Amino acid sequence: MGSKYRLLPHLERTFAEIGGTTAVDAFSGSGVVSYLLKAQGFSVASNDFLNFPSIIARATVANSSVRLEPELIDEICGPPLDDRDFIRSTFDGLYFDAADRAFLDSAWSHIARLRGYRRDLAISALVLSAARKQPRGVFTFTDATRYADGRRDLRMSLRDHFRLRAASEYNSTVFSNGRKHRSSCGDVFDLDVTPLFDAAPDLVYLDPPYAPPTDDNDYIKRYHFLEGLSVYWEGMSIMENTKTKKLPKRFTPFAYKRTIDDALVRTFEHFEDAGAIVLSYSSNALPGADRIVDLLGKVKPSVEVIAIDHKYSFGTHAAATRRDVSEYLFIGRD
Repeated sequence: MGSKYRLLPHLERTFAEIGGTTAVDAFSGSGVVSYLLKAQGFSVASNDFLNFPSIIARATVANSSVRLEPELIDEICGPPLDDRDFIRSTFDGLYFDAADRAFLDSAWSHIARLRGYRRDLAISALVLSAARKQPRGVFTFTDATRYADGRRDLRMSLRDHFRLRAASEYNSTVFSNGRKHRSSCGDVFDLDVTPLFDAAPDLVYLDPPYAPPTDDNDYIKRYHFLEGLSVYWEGMSIMENTKTKKLPKRFTPFAYKRTIDDALVRTFEHFEDAGAIVLSYSSNALPGADRIVDLLGKVKPSVEVIAIDHKYSFGTHAAATRRDVSEYLFIGRD
C-alpha cells in the first residue's frame, strides 16, 4: 500500500492553505495522511475498503486517549490463553518460522478478549509487526530468504517486534486535538460522513489505488495476510489451492484501466459539496494528468496541479529497482 511519508510535507502545506476544520481521508491506507490531518487540527473521517487500515485509523486517529498498559503488553507477549493454532498450521512453512507463527496465535488468544481502542492498538501493532518482519512487506511470495538482506527487522522475532510496535510506536501516536474523529471500513461510494460533520467537509483527500497500464492493482494479493490477521481470518475464506494461501480478490473499479475513469467521476460527484477535493495520483498510472483535470473539472471548476518528483523502490536489498515518477496533487475548488 503506497506510503505517503515522503509526500507529507507537500500535503501539509496544501491542507494548511485550504484550511477549515473538517476533513475526509477516503482511502486511508497506512493512515499517515489521516494522522497528519488530525495533527493539523481537523476533525477527520477516515475510510478504507480493507479492514486492517480502518483498524489502524481507529487506533491512531479516532482514539484520543487510550494506550496499551505495560502489563497488558506483557500479557499479550506471555503464555497463550488457549490452544489455538490456526496460523501455525494453516501457514506452515510460509512467511514466518514456527515460533513466530505460534506467537501470532498466542497473541490473538489475548487480543480476542480485548474491546475498544485497546483491541485496535493491539491489532495494529501485530499487523505492523508482521509487515516489518516480512521482506518488502508484501505476501506475494513464499520464500522469504530471496529478499533477506540482514536488516534488523528481518532478524527480530515477532514477539520482540510487537513489544516495540505496541510500547514505543503505537502508544506514542495517541493524542487529542480536541475534536471528534471516525474510522470506517467500506466502499467509498457508500461513505457517509454526516454522523460526524454537521455540514459538507471542508476538505476531501483521495488516494485511490492507481490503475496501471497493464494488469491490475490488487491490494488483497499483496496484503492478504495482514487483512486476515487483523480479524484472525474470521469470516474469510482462504484460497487453499494457492501457494500463498491468499484471500479472494475484491473488485474495485479503481484498479483497472477500463473502469478507472468512471470510478473517479463517481467519487468526485460523491464529494462535490466539499470545500476542496485533493487527489494524489501517479504519472505511471491511468488516466493521465490532463484527463484527470477534465474529470475533476466537471465537479470543481478550478483545478490546480502540483507535480512532485517521487522515487518508488521495489525491494529492500541494495540492488533494488527504483523508478522515478511524478506524484501529482490535483486540487479542485469551486
